[in-house]
Amino acid sequence: MKKVPSFVERDPWLKPYLPKITARNNYVYQREKDLTGGKGSLTDFAAGHLYYGVHKEGGEWVFREWAPYATAIYLIGDFSEWKKRKEFAFTRISDNTWELHLAADQLHHKDLYKLFVEWPGGGGERIPAWTRRAVQDPDTLIFSAQIWDPPEPYVWKHAYKRPPVAPLIYEAHVGMATEECRIGTFEEFRRNVLPRVVKAGYNTLQLMAIQEHPYYGSFGYHVSSFFAVSSRFGTPEDLKALIDEAHGYGLSVIMDLVHSHAVKNEIEGLGRYDGSPYQFFHNGPRREHVAWDSLCFNYGKPEVIHFLLSNCAFWLGEYHFDGFRFDGVTSMIYLDHGLGQNFTSYDMYYNQNQDEDAIAYLALANKLIHEVRPDAITIAEDMSGMPGLAVPLKEGGYGFDYRLAMGTPDYWIKIIKEKADEQWNVSEMYHELTNRRKDEKNIGYVESHDQALVGDKTIAFRLMDKEMYENMSKHKQSLVIDRGMALHKMIRLVTIATAGSGYLNFMGNEFGHPEWIDFPREGNNWSYLYARRQWSLCDRDDLRYHWLADFDRDMLALVKESSLFDEPFPVLMNAVEHDQVLAFERCNYLFVFNFNPVTSFTGYGVRVRPGKYRVILDTDDARYGGFARLDHSLIYYAEPLARLASMGENQLKLYLPSRTGLVFKRITTPRVW
Repeated sequence: MKKVPSFVERDPWLKPYLPKITARNNYVYQREKDLTGGKGSLTDFAAGHLYYGVHKEGGEWVFREWAPYATAIYLIGDFSEWKKRKEFAFTRISDNTWELHLAADQLHHKDLYKLFVEWPGGGGERIPAWTRRAVQDPDTLIFSAQIWDPPEPYVWKHAYKRPPVAPLIYEAHVGMATEECRIGTFEEFRRNVLPRVVKAGYNTLQLMAIQEHPYYGSFGYHVSSFFAVSSRFGTPEDLKALIDEAHGYGLSVIMDLVHSHAVKNEIEGLGRYDGSPYQFFHNGPRREHVAWDSLCFNYGKPEVIHFLLSNCAFWLGEYHFDGFRFDGVTSMIYLDHGLGQNFTSYDMYYNQNQDEDAIAYLALANKLIHEVRPDAITIAEDMSGMPGLAVPLKEGGYGFDYRLAMGTPDYWIKIIKEKADEQWNVSEMYHELTNRRKDEKNIGYVESHDQALVGDKTIAFRLMDKEMYENMSKHKQSLVIDRGMALHKMIRLVTIATAGSGYLNFMGNEFGHPEWIDFPREGNNWSYLYARRQWSLCDRDDLRYHWLADFDRDMLALVKESSLFDEPFPVLMNAVEHDQVLAFERCNYLFVFNFNPVTSFTGYGVRVRPGKYRVILDTDDARYGGFARLDHSLIYYAEPLARLASMGENQLKLYLPSRTGLVFKRITTPRVW
């Protein structure tokens, strides 16, 4: 690579850290060389799923396990009366690998099995680390691995073609996507929810909780079986059918991938898998995550990198996922997991607090993913702002395509909670919404699943709270509902209009789904009441919810029609703090917001480029539950701004209703005055 990475050249503030950045980048290439032997590709290296686990080879079943500390391994199941038997004993074929061969007729589709692993001083049952199927007994709640060998393997029907516009992501959890008080399935999601996603205008589906996890209430973030589809949602074929049909609709499908930590469970998970506490994880105090009650991978061990990289390749190949949102990146790259840090200085990115092995793993994962699928999408969930995350490796970065703009939802929650409406500062707002690195793509969003979890609230519920229970009917009047509806639309519009290179929404939030998310647990008497989506609220014509969904749909249509994200940053035109009026241009569109809660302005001057303008989207439109205070048939002509006429400055004179966001399209050449 060049002596000075290009992303450092673009940011002179990084130059003092050039030695650290260069060393870090060189370490990535050295790790790749060490792992591949300097001969093969990462794709060849990351093929553990084709070797380990259970496979049919040459007309027989072959099991292989990586278990260096084990002294013996047995396959147990109904075929052995769940007891250790000599004929089902593995043979150690190397220092670290064990193998078992069985005749094809000794195991059958859907047979349940486990391993019994022995080690010095003990032993216990284990779900195989590489298993592709684990199921839970509904009565005992005990997990077992399951042979999955359907007589008719799934046949893919649709080729994938990445959507031509930037990712508009619909974040979804299959289990809570049903309206009934139970766990939903892949099949139900495919039939009932997928058409909603398409109709709403999103082009990318992000699926949560795909990897098997013992505790449903973990939202899928305490993973036990990294190669297994969560069986509580259905079969592998059901997931393939869902992804296949999504491709048929023209959607990308990305997976919420959890490589930042693992569940502590030992029978179902990887904890003390071969009897040692450090096979997959750090030994000593770094083993346990102090905030998440989970175990931390040791990214310095080649075998762990092999396991995780193979996991990336597996989901791309076996299930045709189109990329990943990497969970918990901040936790991975800092030794203190970023806890309690405010990350206000570049010094905080280049010191002794970084896990250089984790950073190298993330860079190699991105390189592998784009080797396997050049059109794949990778997104980093990082709140620290680490420079270079979404910069290509060849330019000195870590290779993600996008990073989440995690500060944006925090900002909206903060001002809604702490400031009266008349104190909302539009200059501060614009700064917060556009404060991002110029050479890294990011995904803007108002709220994800994080902001809806119990103990927190969705934006809609923060704005309207208990009023939503009684006054969302179109036949009732409520100033609280009027305010909440208006701000819900404005907040989304100003966020997507300033977002860097994409947008994300959690399912149901587009129509203001009420209440929080609370998975069944002992504390709520195992209730599913708040772990579902009440789609019927949006479907009912007598309620206001569908107005918010209609606005969201038309907002996305505008973004796609305008190719808004082709222009990386908007251009600020007005930010008048005492009026609370904000205006900016992007891609031949003018966005004007009047956040003033009480004052509407007549003949308000907004600086623009010369031309003719018309309104194409209005948050106050009656179609979206607004008061229809603006005449959309009007054409607005830019006129010279008298005091700056010599400088070629122009303005529009506009009527700006209170609490309204407007989008104008510049439609022709300037009028001759």
